[in-house]
Amino acid sequence: MGNRVLVVDDEKSIVKGIKFSLEQDGMTVDCAYDGGEAVELAKQTEYDIVLLDVMLPVFDGYEVLSKIREFSTMPVIMLTAKGDDTNKILGLEYGADDYITKPFNILEVKARIKAIMRRSSSVSEKSKDVKVIRKGDLEMDIEGRSVKISGKEINLTAKEFDLLELLLSNPNKVYSREKLLNIVWGYEYPGDVRTVDVHVRRLRGKIETDPGEPKYVQTKWGVGYFYKE
Repeated sequence: MGNRVLVVDDEKSIVKGIKFSLEQDGMTVDCAYDGGEAVELAKQTEYDIVLLDVMLPVFDGYEVLSKIREFSTMPVIMLTAKGDDTNKILGLEYGADDYITKPFNILEVKARIKAIMRRSSSVSEKSKDVKVIRKGDLEMDIEGRSVKISGKEINLTAKEFDLLELLLSNPNKVYSREKLLNIVWGYEYPGDVRTVDVHVRRLRGKIETDPGEPKYVQTKWGVGYFYKE
């Protein structure tokens, strides 16, 4: 695949196992064992995927994710304790694209990575004909993966961008949370619809003048979300 991955975990045996397995698939893998080292590596390289444990020395996973989101939208998959829904939701709130619960099977890790890669590739292919979407004071550059409002660039995560692109590209079409989960995250994604709600809330906080009275991402109560043209 040739993709570059950063694996961050203070348990060296876990890192060693993930690194070996991903390298078998042709990926280049960098490793970090604490939050400080992870942030420095992320500043130096734009990774295709970051696998980020929550419990880390120096900075915990949420702090690392928050710092990465200050300068990059590279996809981040959080590694969380089994059954800890609070950690999962918190990770999404901080801007994670996905999460995997420990203990995990390496095949699951590979599947999640490949799902994100496929989604990125699919979005790129579908967007070749439409270069820029303009809606009011919002401008979305599809190829450049950037969004500006009144000329000011807005820092969106990969999933926030994909979600907004889908809604703006299909005005007045209402998508259920289940449908959005399937389209944006993929049919194999094992998360639930709360993932969609968290991302919509984060997205509104970034692009709406008044998130309580949204202009771009609107709610049709009991049905789902849409952009009204």
